[in-house]
Amino acid sequence: MKLALRLLPLVVFAAIVALMLAGIKLNTERDKDVLPSPLVGKPVPEFELPLLLEPERVVASAELRGRPYLLNVWASWCVACRVEHPLLLQLAREQRLPIVGFNWKDEREDALRWLRQFQDPYSLILADREGRAAIDLGVYGAPETFFVDAQGTIRYKHVGPLTEDVLAAQLPVILGSGAAAGGAR
Repeated sequence: MKLALRLLPLVVFAAIVALMLAGIKLNTERDKDVLPSPLVGKPVPEFELPLLLEPERVVASAELRGRPYLLNVWASWCVACRVEHPLLLQLAREQRLPIVGFNWKDEREDALRWLRQFQDPYSLILADREGRAAIDLGVYGAPETFFVDAQGTIRYKHVGPLTEDVLAAQLPVILGSGAAAGGAR
């Protein structure tokens, strides 16, 4: 009995360590691009932003409703944005849905130079130079892509460069031929 009482703290300690190690293992096996977004299933937050190409023209989030679209957060300083850019160009050529660019914390001239160099896949580009609207969207960094349905509801959020697998899984959902919205990214 005395031996069991002496070993009890050691056994409890070993159990706690085992649970912590199991949690770490589960955490490292998860998709590293998954950042849960409280906005999935909710309307795009209200904003009014100037257009990058026409800075005198301001577009409100309400004006984007009526058709599904991708809202792609990018910047000229974003190295990973170059990785996904060919896929955005391909999607734009296919004209399956509009891609709304969300130029984040960027100098206008740098963004315009980037578009000239790599081409422009966007149907329009919002400019959030100060990053205030991005805060309401819960933007962590660039690139990030929001899949928005025709009612203006965010159906999916992808953090990091967009991939063909993500598009294949999420486009049917946003275009209405898929089941319920999948994913809380």
